Amino acid sequence: MSGLPPVEGHGAERAALAAAAASGQLPHSILLHGPAGIGKQRVALWLGQLLLCQRFPTGEPCGACQPCRMVARLEHPDLHWYFPLPRPRGASADRLGDALEEARAGELQARRDQPLRPSLPIGMAGIYLAQVQSLLRVAAARPAMGTRKIFVVGDAELLVPQEASPEAANALLKLLEEPPGGTTIILTASDPDLLLPTIRSRLLPVRLRPLPVAEAAAFLALAGDVAPATAEWAARVAGGSIGRALGYLPQGDQPGPLDEIRQQARALLEAALDATGAAGLTIAHAESPAGARAGFSDALEALTLWLRDLGAVAAGASDVALNHDALPWLQQAAKQLRDPAGVSAAIRAVEETIQLTQININPQLATAALLRRLRRELLER
Repeated sequence: MSGLPPVEGHGAERAALAAAAASGQLPHSILLHGPAGIGKQRVALWLGQLLLCQRFPTGEPCGACQPCRMVARLEHPDLHWYFPLPRPRGASADRLGDALEEARAGELQARRDQPLRPSLPIGMAGIYLAQVQSLLRVAAARPAMGTRKIFVVGDAELLVPQEASPEAANALLKLLEEPPGGTTIILTASDPDLLLPTIRSRLLPVRLRPLPVAEAAAFLALAGDVAPATAEWAARVAGGSIGRALGYLPQGDQPGPLDEIRQQARALLEAALDATGAAGLTIAHAESPAGARAGFSDALEALTLWLRDLGAVAAGASDVALNHDALPWLQQAAKQLRDPAGVSAAIRAVEETIQLTQININPQLATAALLRRLRRELLER
């Protein structure tokens, strides 16, 4: 397989988008939002392929015409896909735009070569002003092949604020509000609340939901050539998110990158449930004193999922736990809780610590403080 993977699920939403396009009522600026890894960008590219298809309007891209084949290979000159990138090292201000375009071209080739890519933490990547300026220049030009141009901006909540260049920000807002004729702009976001309100107000929101676990597992088994039992396990842990499920799959004899993070988070919860506090000190000292934004926050995000599972098990709703393979341990842990209501307070404590990671706090000190607070909320409340 080279190019785009098959589009999976979201049938009702895709049908509604196709019907709006066929009737001429599809808005020019759209926001697809929902949990990470559920296929938002793939649906956006599907919609772009539909709009560029020579047989448009139909309910599905034909897949056989030249535009459809070019989109499938990520080679159509009128479909432009932007996404967060790390800031290129050593690139001067006047060279940044070219460096980012080179990085984007390299990433597009990587996505052609590996269509089924796990949805992993993005880290220090962002959508920079130079990328917005590139998008605006392309938007101002005429289409290369037909009469339409499609822009897909993935993970748009990582658009770097443009306080230093209000003209560019205003131009982007103007483009979203009044795109040139035949132009469709599709943004995707896992957390739409992080988008600038002025941008969000100019978009038609369409919410996508995770796939049923059985459907996600079947896709992994067929398209990803994954053993059915492993596919079902990964799909359940990922809550129906194919992109995240790919990150949980083992890499040879090693756990997948998301599974490593999941186990780190479980170790944090185990330390919080240690009444002596000794395990918490051990884990805190093992943390690097730097790099809070690079990896520490990823483990904290996973910790919130473990806490939600702990709360669900304590409330007798074990069937909704994502970490289903750890149910016996979660059931024993739930017996330690002094008051199940403390789980909600513990989740708030983790979320507050995640916010602090944005200012590069010391992970050692943050871990020690957080585990003390979690122990208090879970065991002493």
